[in-house]
Amino acid sequence: MTVHHSVLPSFGVPLHLDALRRGSRIRARVRWTDPLSRKRGSRSVTVDDDFAAQEFFELMRTSSNRTIDPLITLNGYTRSIGDRFLRGVDPTSTAAGYRAGLRLRVLPALGDTRLRDITTGRVDRAIDSWETTHSRSTLKNTIAALTRVLDEAVRDDLIPRNPVRDRADRRYRPNTELPHAKLIPTPDDVARIAAACADIRRSYGDHVMLSAFLAARSSEVGGLLVGDVDWASKVVTIERQCFPGAGRLNIKPPKGRRARRVPIIEPLEPVLRRLTTRRSRNLPLLRGPRGGVITTAALRDATGWDELVASLGLRGLRRHDLRHAGATWFANAGVPIHVVSHILGHASVETTRAYLHTDDTALQNAAARMNEHLREAAMSS
Repeated sequence: MTVHHSVLPSFGVPLHLDALRRGSRIRARVRWTDPLSRKRGSRSVTVDDDFAAQEFFELMRTSSNRTIDPLITLNGYTRSIGDRFLRGVDPTSTAAGYRAGLRLRVLPALGDTRLRDITTGRVDRAIDSWETTHSRSTLKNTIAALTRVLDEAVRDDLIPRNPVRDRADRRYRPNTELPHAKLIPTPDDVARIAAACADIRRSYGDHVMLSAFLAARSSEVGGLLVGDVDWASKVVTIERQCFPGAGRLNIKPPKGRRARRVPIIEPLEPVLRRLTTRRSRNLPLLRGPRGGVITTAALRDATGWDELVASLGLRGLRRHDLRHAGATWFANAGVPIHVVSHILGHASVETTRAYLHTDDTALQNAAARMNEHLREAAMSS
């Protein structure tokens, strides 16, 4: 459909409709006269058949009481609503990912398409192209941004239904191979990673140890203060996260919105002793070489993370996997799952189960218990 002009009739103005066939296509035109200025206006489109022409006429009849062009493109609509699609989104973290997804992926792919022409099929094809080059978290932010913008379009009565919500369930990067068990480093593996990072900067090694042995997120490590380490009880209280964003340093409660206490494990004691001895309680527990928060991206870039872990035989290990590792160690040690859930700051143990992975230690423990059971059964028979 080729669109001509970009004006709308005033509410209640009589419309004059005409359709003129031009070769194999039809030019559908709507004309009117403004009752106040007496100026004439018109709007026309070139369509393929009579059905599309009648659809355009009906659209113009119903749009005369709107302030938004019913044939507006996604680009034009996003400019008109500004940040309205971010209502209810955390402005210190999530909003930045949504804005980036909209600017860098959604608008380049669909921006020139009229809202009413964005179909579920077009959305699926756009996602197909994005998932070949972007991570799952980036995809989620991008799709969430598009969903929110089109939800606003539904509220503005520009489209009857959000096509993103009609798309079929899909699995990111479908894989025909058998899934491999998640790589979970042992405490010794983490100590080797920390030593390699410390060769670059000691603070990077400390960050690795804190992330794993406290089962903490990177932003939670950044939010720790010296006073959060209680040597009398041998626990660390995690009650805030700290991360850079939107031109400033953001400090807010942990993701679970509640403080939690994590026991100090022996391998972590030397690190915590060094970071707390003769230091004021109100000082940050750990900062980078330039005095800033160590983010997961900063750790990756400064240490050449992917190459570093690959050289240690742990190819593909992510920074966040250190938190998964800590959770798995607690579970393998026989700590009840509700306690592990508290350590991780989860509201539900079902969430915690996704963090626990069957590693070699768990399999060896299972074998030992099974062997003991078989011996007892043999003795009693």
